[in-house]
Parts: sequence; structure tokens; C-alpha cells
Amino acid sequence: MLEDLKARLAATRWTDDFANDEWEYGANAAYIRELAGYWLDEYDWRARERLMNGFSHFRTEIDEVPVHFIHERGKGPKPLPLILNHGWPWTFWDFSKVIGPLADPAAYGGDPADAFDVIVPSLPGYAFSTPLRRTGVNFWNTADLWVQLMQRLGYERFASQGGDWGAFITAQLGHKHADRLIGVHITTPVPLDFMTGGGPDPSDYTAEEQGKLGRMAEISSEGTGYFALQATKPQTPAIALNDSPAGLLAWIVEKRRDWSDSGGDVEARFTRDELIDTVMLYWVTQSYHTSARYYYEAAHNPWKPEHDRQPVVEAPTALAIFPAELVHPARAWADRYYNLRQWTEMEAGGHFAPMEEPQALVEDIRRFFRDRR
Repeated sequence: MLEDLKARLAATRWTDDFANDEWEYGANAAYIRELAGYWLDEYDWRARERLMNGFSHFRTEIDEVPVHFIHERGKGPKPLPLILNHGWPWTFWDFSKVIGPLADPAAYGGDPADAFDVIVPSLPGYAFSTPLRRTGVNFWNTADLWVQLMQRLGYERFASQGGDWGAFITAQLGHKHADRLIGVHITTPVPLDFMTGGGPDPSDYTAEEQGKLGRMAEISSEGTGYFALQATKPQTPAIALNDSPAGLLAWIVEKRRDWSDSGGDVEARFTRDELIDTVMLYWVTQSYHTSARYYYEAAHNPWKPEHDRQPVVEAPTALAIFPAELVHPARAWADRYYNLRQWTEMEAGGHFAPMEEPQALVEDIRRFFRDRR
């Protein structure tokens, strides 16, 4: 597998690129070529694999869906079970910097009373939760799968945290399974019907909040090409990206740059190894196609509410708002939509909060659940 990868990287037929220093046409070919060279000549997959294997990994099957997950037992007097949910183009490894501090606070200078039993699944069709052979797998039935997973692990009640798709899953848990949820912590606050037209109402935004609409408008007009493709014809780009590691690198790194609080310098937020780790986990598992289908399944099977009560998300909710996140909710909407108990506006960070600002995220999670044990 590694020799084949190196051969493909070495044989890449690079495209011409011009007038694209600011990535306005998409991934900058010169940078991607440089990063691919690092991947070929310096990146050590076996060393990174050993780091990943520092956690306890498991695999199971639920309703014909293969499920990979990390399970780290908390070291404290009463660890609280917490499931962490990633998105796209994330993997379970995006939580690598927060698992230790959440599970073993004392080892990182914290209070052992804040310990969690930490569960980090790979979403169905992502990384090691493959091969996925079922259609119709989306974020709301993933929430049902996670209830079953937590029951198998002995947790009847638990907490959930997530961003991107993980935020949808977490919100769905707080909507449908509120009786099982100790609380939910979300970093990408969007309505559950977002994939089929739900979105922010500008009238909800105060004059002070109006500036937040600019970032969302920019993303909507310039940054959703991937979304249209993955929500309609995901198998078409999959054929190319499953064959070309350089293509997959460009597809993922562009999003890491644009969606993080990077100021245009992706390596200000992620090391080269971290960038390639993500791409490798998609490459070695050949999971781009099923990860992209997650968009298709949500777009073609509209979310339906389980009840018409307000708030929609009834579980106690914390929202952590990072300045470079893709969406910025109006506080008035959030107060209506969630059983909102904690609202934090972060000083730095973007869409990949657990990788970009792990300490700030850990502290916010600890603070929210401290009185809910």
C-alpha cells in the first residue's frame, strides 16, 4: 500500500496554475506540489500510526454498519461518558489533542473530578468505519446508531459533543433522545433541516450581530462547490480522488485552509503531518466515496422532526462559537432552538475546533458538564 502510494505521488501529472496565489481559483498547485513532496519524501506513516495506536481502538457492527471507535476510560472519581463526533473532511484523529485532557485531566494539570469516559467513533463510511455497503445512512440515523453503541458500552445516559456533521448528530441526539442525553456541546450551530433549506433568518440578527452574516455569505457564494457535487453526484469525483493521492490532498487541504482560522496560511493552524494524517486516513481506507455520500443521503432524505415541541433540541445545550466557523447563529434564534444553558464566544479558532484550539474547547466542555455529573 505504501509503495503504491509513493509511486502514484511520484508519477503525478501536475496541472499548470497561474494568477492563483490567494487560492481564489481553488487549491494552489505550487503549494500542493510542495506538500505532496513532503508526503513522498519525509512523512512517516508508521510513526503516525504508532501515535494513533496510543489510544484504545475497537470495531463492531450495528445494523449492518461497520463502526470503528476509540474508547478511553476516564481517570477520576466519577467519569462522565462523552461521545465526540467529527465531520467532513475530518476524521476521528481531529480529536487527538482533546482525548487525553478530557479522559485524564490530572495528567494535564486539571482536576480529576472533570474526567470523562471518552468515545470517539468514525462516522459510518469514514476511515475505519468501512466498508459501508448500505445506502440511506445519514446524520439522524447515525444518532440512533450511537445510542446503540453507547448502550453496548454500558452507558444508558451520556453526553455528546460535535462540529460539522458531528454537530448535526449531536443536535439530533438532543432532539430525539433528550431523555438519554446529559447534555450536548456544539461548535457548528445550524438547524437540523439545514441540508434541505433551513437556515438563518437575517431578522434574528441584532445590529451588533449583522457583521456575522458576511462570513456566511462569502462561504455561500464562493465555498460551496464541493457541497453541490457531494450532495448530488458524489461518485463522480470519488473515481478521480480514489485514484490520485495528490488530487485527494488538494481536495482536503483547500478546506482545511479556507475553513480554519488560518489567515490564508494553513500551516499556521496545522502541521504538515497533521494535514497528511487526515488525507492518509481517507486514502488507506478508500473512504472518500462513502464519506461524500453522507451529503447525498442527507440532501435526498429530508430530516423530519420527532416532535413539534420547543425548543427543538431539548437536551441542555452549550454552544461554543469560534470566530472563523462557517456559521454564526443569532443569539435570539439559538435561545429558541436549543435548551441553551451556556454560550461562549471564543477568541480564536475556526471550523476544526478540537485541532485548532484544543485547550479552549476542553475548558469549555469541562465547564459545561461540571454541574451535570
